[in-house]
Formats: sequence, C-alpha cells, structure tokens
Amino acid sequence: MIWVLAFAIGAMVAAGVYLVLARDLLRVVIGVSLIGAAANLSMFVAGRVGTMNPPVVPLGETLLAADAANPLPQALVLTAIVIGMALTFFSLVLVLAISQETANNDSEKLREAEPPPAANGQPVLEDATTSEHPDPRALQEVR
Repeated sequence: MIWVLAFAIGAMVAAGVYLVLARDLLRVVIGVSLIGAAANLSMFVAGRVGTMNPPVVPLGETLLAADAANPLPQALVLTAIVIGMALTFFSLVLVLAISQETANNDSEKLREAEPPPAANGQPVLEDATTSEHPDPRALQEVR
C-alpha cells in the first residue's frame, strides 16, 4: 500500500512541476495546487497508513489507545487543505484579473509588457507630481 501511495505522490509532483513550467497562467495555478495536494498526501502518509482506531480518547481514560491513528498529521493536513484552497482561489482570481486587464494569459507575453529598466538597472518610477494617484507626502515635499 505504501508503494502505491509513494508512486501516486511522485506522479502528482511530476504533473504539478510540468504544469508549473507551462506558459499558460491557468496551468501554473493548477500545477501549484497539485504540488500542494501531493505535499498534503505525503504528510498524511507520514502519520501511519492502515486500518486503525480513530484518534479519540475513550471516556474515563487520559491517553489514546496504542493502536489509534496519529491525530497530528490529520490536523496538519486539514489546515493545509484550507490554506491550499484559499491560495488556489486567490490565484485564480488574480489570473482572471490579469487575463481581463491584458486580454492575455501567456507568461512570456506578460513579461514583454513590463517597462524596460532605467539606465542604472533600477525600475523606472513615476514622478510624484505627474502620477494619477500621488502620494500626499510627496506632494507636500514638492510644494
């Protein structure tokens, strides 16, 4: 059983890396989600695989039974699933906003849309007096 799970985790990581290296932003999001699911599965497998008693302390006792499942990996995986879903949904919204703003979701074409760096290699910053939304502190310095 452990070999099947190890092979499944390896296949998920391989598919996730393949998708992350793609140029399409939606594939990148799916790849990151797959890698997160593989990490969750590997953490869950670390907590012993097999048929065990649930990690519940019986009434009147203070310790888990010896053949009970380890509750720590289960709690960590449950938390990681919630965080991974939030990351996936945020990434999907971000990709959707980028696609609507630029009418493009190819990462190479998005890189070409960036302004070139200045002569000193630093990013070009807008002048505080000509920007549409100036910083109030910068305007006070100009006056």
